[in-house]
Amino acid sequence: MRRVSRRIQLGDVAIGGDAPISVQSMCSTSTADVPATLDQITRLADAGCEIVRCAVPDEEAARALAAIRSSCPIPLVADIHFDYRLAMTALHSGVDGLRLNPGNIGARWKVEEVVKACAERRVPIRIGVNSGSLEKELLERYGHPTAEAMVQSALGHIRILEDLDFRDIKVSLKASDIRRTVEAYRLLAAQVDYPLHIGITEAGTTWSGTVKSAVGIGTLLYDGIGDTLRVSLTGDPVEEVRVGWEILKALELRRRGPIFVSCPTCGRCQIDLISVAEEVEQRLHDLPLSITVAVMGCVVNGPGEAREADLGIAGGKGQGLLFRRGEIVRKVPQAELADALVTEAWKLVDEEGGDD
Repeated sequence: MRRVSRRIQLGDVAIGGDAPISVQSMCSTSTADVPATLDQITRLADAGCEIVRCAVPDEEAARALAAIRSSCPIPLVADIHFDYRLAMTALHSGVDGLRLNPGNIGARWKVEEVVKACAERRVPIRIGVNSGSLEKELLERYGHPTAEAMVQSALGHIRILEDLDFRDIKVSLKASDIRRTVEAYRLLAAQVDYPLHIGITEAGTTWSGTVKSAVGIGTLLYDGIGDTLRVSLTGDPVEEVRVGWEILKALELRRRGPIFVSCPTCGRCQIDLISVAEEVEQRLHDLPLSITVAVMGCVVNGPGEAREADLGIAGGKGQGLLFRRGEIVRKVPQAELADALVTEAWKLVDEEGGDD
């Protein structure tokens, strides 16, 4: 059962409550380079990104946000550290959200100015606790960045905002190791009802980071914890979005495009299943229809999986059976299997219409 959290609004995306778990990413471009940033945001949005965050390290980047916001197709979050003036400029530029830890921007009057401006504009604040940047006093108390220390950091920042009667808050508690991250989220989830942004920070390169993120994020989601997520990879941020969707699809929490089923192959397989499966997945990756596609290699499990899928192939000797919604369409030679499956998939799109 999904954890019950309060609902906040980030632009036109609802977070928490019964809203769908959203997928977000962060631009790797220089925010001051408006054309490059907008180009990357467009690619992210096309891949299914629903919220995008931009780093704001200086005034030039903060001033660029107005031009980015005017053409940004999805809600825009400004990532602010230490300098409240950057937050104020970002708010005046029309951003939809801030990632800002109120305990890190100085005197109380500075926090009050930012919070007042956020309240007037209905702009939520994400408190983002990272194990690599905990407060000195917490490190002295706990010895190192434990899950308990991360939770105490988050609660401290939350109290600052609550004391100013501000509750449009979401929270993240990220570490680069899975166990500590999961433990921290579980501890905080039992103490507050704010929506939680989940992820494994600094997860690694695309291959290893995908594995770590799938395990960590998947564990939390299976526990019912998480209202929005980011997969943090060292690589093209578009891959973060694709992995995020695959995690949600694997847990049947959301659907976007096809779910692919294919067997690992064995000595019974008599077609070049690997090349067929890879080609089908590549060609149907952006299919605008939420269907299950099975590419199977032999007569043992193949017919059953192919029959249960919306579309499927069950391999034989140098050929395969093409299934559509449980019925055999025809026998297809190996060389034509990928083309036949792709053609049938687009027929379904034409007949049923694509996803909204």
